Amino acid sequence: MFGKKKQTPQIDKEQLELIENAQRRIRQKKRLYIHFVIFLIGAVFLILANTVLGIGKGVQFFGIDWFVYAIFAWLFFFVYHVFNVFVTHKFMGKNWEKQQLDKLVAKQQQRIEKLKEGFLKEEKLMAQNQAYTEANAEKTIEKAIEETSKKKTSELTIIVAAGENNAIGKDNQLIWHLSDDLKRFKSLTNGHHIIMGRKTFESFPKPLPNRTHIVISRQENYKVPDGVIVVNNLEDAIDAARNDKQPFVIGGGEIYKQAMLLADKIELTRVHHSFEADTFFPKIDSSLWKETSNTFHGKDEDHDYSFSFLTYERR
Repeated sequence: MFGKKKQTPQIDKEQLELIENAQRRIRQKKRLYIHFVIFLIGAVFLILANTVLGIGKGVQFFGIDWFVYAIFAWLFFFVYHVFNVFVTHKFMGKNWEKQQLDKLVAKQQQRIEKLKEGFLKEEKLMAQNQAYTEANAEKTIEKAIEETSKKKTSELTIIVAAGENNAIGKDNQLIWHLSDDLKRFKSLTNGHHIIMGRKTFESFPKPLPNRTHIVISRQENYKVPDGVIVVNNLEDAIDAARNDKQPFVIGGGEIYKQAMLLADKIELTRVHHSFEADTFFPKIDSSLWKETSNTFHGKDEDHDYSFSFLTYERR
């Protein structure tokens, strides 16, 4: 109206390919149908030509009239045509299938690239957050060390028994039983505060006598017997033991790892054997710790393994 051109509907490339292939398929079926009709008419004509018109009458091969061979030959070509349409040339054809597959692969590749970009961005953000968290954690630990050093009135001591491979326990239980080691533990910790994680505390049948237990746990409303102190972190545990001149850290693995940054002394029983374990003591850095005492105890009828009592002090 008013001279405006009528807009032509837009067909994208993929729709156009589908239409062209559908048209090609229709033409294939039409040619097959025409072939079938011509085959029927031709077969009838050959039969009438021989039987009614007498064309080639009496011509036989192996006792069979010639037109039978002609009809079967034509039938063979028709069957070949059917096979060619419905089997050899599938609906869209091999080329079309390959094109569609290539397109699908290209689209999937584009999606993968987008996902990679997203993952890289997310990984970068996570790395930045982790670096920021670690930096803050280091600052917090350094600050705690400085504050502890300033107001230090006690000697924080780690006491532990570890194998040659630093194994200290399995399934929240000791791996060995050394009576002299237990006597040494009792003698050193008697009358002092002992700091431990929740799992270590739960491994005791009951609180150890003549010691003040400080348990580190993040569980809210964690129930403990009277006299046991519960805190949320190692710094609070050290603060709770500030009136003790030598509080002891007795485990487990994660608490030892944290305490290595704050402790002044390590009382180590080194069991001279390597054990299968799920909890390990951190490696002692000789540049930070100096061995000040070493007492060897051989294997005997009361001790299945030889061991040494070692004392380390921070340099």
